[in-house]
Amino acid sequence: MQIYLVGGAVRDKLLGLQVKDRDWVVVGATPDQMRSKGFKQVGADFPVFLHPKTGEEYALARTERKQGRGYHGFTVYSAPDVTLDEDLKRRDLTINAMAETEGGQLVDPFHGHADLEQKTLRHVSEAFAEDPLRILRTARFAARLQPLGFTVCQQTMAMMRAMVSGNELADLAPERVWQEVQRALHEQAPGVFFDVLRELGALDQLIPELADTDTFCKGLQGLHCVHRRGGSTAQRFAALLCTVPEPAALNRAKAMKSPNDCRDMVHLVCLFMQSLADHEAGAITPEEAMALFDQADIWRRAERFEHLVDTLHCTTGTELAEFIDQLRTAARAALEVSPQALIKQGLSGQELGAAIRNERLQRIRQVLTQ
Repeated sequence: MQIYLVGGAVRDKLLGLQVKDRDWVVVGATPDQMRSKGFKQVGADFPVFLHPKTGEEYALARTERKQGRGYHGFTVYSAPDVTLDEDLKRRDLTINAMAETEGGQLVDPFHGHADLEQKTLRHVSEAFAEDPLRILRTARFAARLQPLGFTVCQQTMAMMRAMVSGNELADLAPERVWQEVQRALHEQAPGVFFDVLRELGALDQLIPELADTDTFCKGLQGLHCVHRRGGSTAQRFAALLCTVPEPAALNRAKAMKSPNDCRDMVHLVCLFMQSLADHEAGAITPEEAMALFDQADIWRRAERFEHLVDTLHCTTGTELAEFIDQLRTAARAALEVSPQALIKQGLSGQELGAAIRNERLQRIRQVLTQ
């Protein structure tokens, strides 16, 4: 039995980056041997085990053979006769196909170290083309490592273009696509992910609403701004779709199986963007502002409204900054209305509801007329 540190931990160690997760490959072992040493098996499709003390993942060396279309169209073979080189060969990029022995010696059959030094993202073998998810993974690694000077090599770009042209992306489940998009939104240079997909023609298939150049550029500008401010996934995704018409943007968020908080933020950002465009001079009536606040449900989701305003500051020009801040001030003023004070006046039922609304409207009017 031989144990090797593999993948991202080896890559990041060589790059001088913090190693967050460590994965291991075990060569020459059987599941029974692993269990006898106290490892807990968790993998259903192939043998993966958790270390009894560290909880880190140890996978038995395996090979994969393409049998059908899509992410699950693989036959996995795992046995003691599978070598380390065979296991590494099935990986996506050369920089992810390195291993380290227990003694610290680098095992690099596909020259990943050289590609690290040349700052190149390159596929390991022709088997790369068997898994369309690797297109998104490669774009995501480009987004992570671009600040260090990394680019995708032309041979790998050509292979991915052929995969896109062959409609391979259609076999990906929306949940898998969203998982990669969500991760990419938080990479060091998230816009690079979408730049690469656009260059490949993949973005037209995955998020066709961004096909228009102006829409795409404004979306990336908003995303970069939210990224600099450390915004949430929902804020980043909404900023990306900020100039897409609200119905189309919401439909895309649903089709991608994004979480509810992302869908809500997409809906609100696009809705407010349209309203701001209709009131460029800031000439919004108190009633119109109240209607927007109702749609944003600020009365129950005040914190979400603050996140919405922060996102709008990133998706609009500086000329609207004062107007957006005025809306924020009006919302805060309306939220200060105390139902308890009106109840003490003897109001209840519909009368109470009308009084609360009138008081909120009055405070909004005071802010907007200042």
